[in-house]
Amino acid sequence: MKKKQVFPWGVDMEASLIGAAAIFVLVAATPSVRISHAAERPEPLPVANSEAATEAEMKPYVELVEHANAKIDMVAIPSGKFTMGSPATEPDRNDDEGPQHEVAIEAFWMGKYEITWDAYEVWMSDLDIFRRTALNVEANSRDKAADEFQLSQPTEPYTDMSFGMGTRGYPAICMTQHAARTFCKWLSAKTGRYYRLPTEAEWEYACRAGTTTAYSFGDDASQLEEYAWFYDNSEAYAKVGTKKPNPWGLYDMHGNVSEWVLDQYVADFYASDAALAKQPLAIPTTLYPRVVRGGGWDDDADRLRSAARIASSEEWKQQDPQLPQSIWYHTDALSVGFRVVRPLVEPSDAERAAKWDKTDPPQIDEAE
Repeated sequence: MKKKQVFPWGVDMEASLIGAAAIFVLVAATPSVRISHAAERPEPLPVANSEAATEAEMKPYVELVEHANAKIDMVAIPSGKFTMGSPATEPDRNDDEGPQHEVAIEAFWMGKYEITWDAYEVWMSDLDIFRRTALNVEANSRDKAADEFQLSQPTEPYTDMSFGMGTRGYPAICMTQHAARTFCKWLSAKTGRYYRLPTEAEWEYACRAGTTTAYSFGDDASQLEEYAWFYDNSEAYAKVGTKKPNPWGLYDMHGNVSEWVLDQYVADFYASDAALAKQPLAIPTTLYPRVVRGGGWDDDADRLRSAARIASSEEWKQQDPQLPQSIWYHTDALSVGFRVVRPLVEPSDAERAAKWDKTDPPQIDEAE
């Protein structure tokens, strides 16, 4: 597989506190019903159309991050069944994409775009905390709950992790799966709504959007440039949402940046009984390899197929000069990002601990 030349080290970190004194966001919304299993949690931030008691009531909405300008557009994804994996006749198919099997998926919301630096840097650089301090705004119950996943997390990067490719409106990159998972925990506390990474099955289901072809637009790779940023048309990542969406209104599911999912990478997982379960998930038990999906700006077209699976590697930290190496950053993963999902039915704390938030080994930041 061809790879483009990466950007040099040593780019100065962009000034990320420009918006620290800007007007803080006030949100008005209509009352709604919330599916919840933890009454002791802070009330969710009121956001129009963000709550639904049934799948029929699900609507697109725009999630907001208090005390910041960041927003995350969410698209409603219906429940259903689909055939996961690729047929043996698909060009450029890999063995780990089979056998094909039917998977049942429950309804959820998914990020319309990949998470951008606009939202990621609020968590990464404590921008909301700086704004509250600048405006003398007292922390509310959601802010206090979010502190557990924000203060001292992540540790400061030693260089500009965008590598000069752009930040405002561009996808966040170079994070570990642990960092992406922690961002989701922070966002859940910050908003009062449960967010996580998608499972590999949810991701492919949403990417296919009812299609059975190699790409969500068909089998003809010559059309890919209309839908994706990849090796043939890119020297860097692009602003999110600048190519055509898939049939369900999701942008950049093919290309721009590969996207973390929750799963451990297991080459023969599709042949196991676990793959046939409803809402399948290969719960991680080792740090490497784990799965990213969709392919990135520096990948060839075959890596952008709906069924293509990409395994993470220790080589993604190869140029990290820190000892011990960071648990937060993959310095060599310049085309790896993520998007978030939110299930219609929020799992209980026990379900989250046993499945959705479960991952081993524990990640401990020895640099703190």
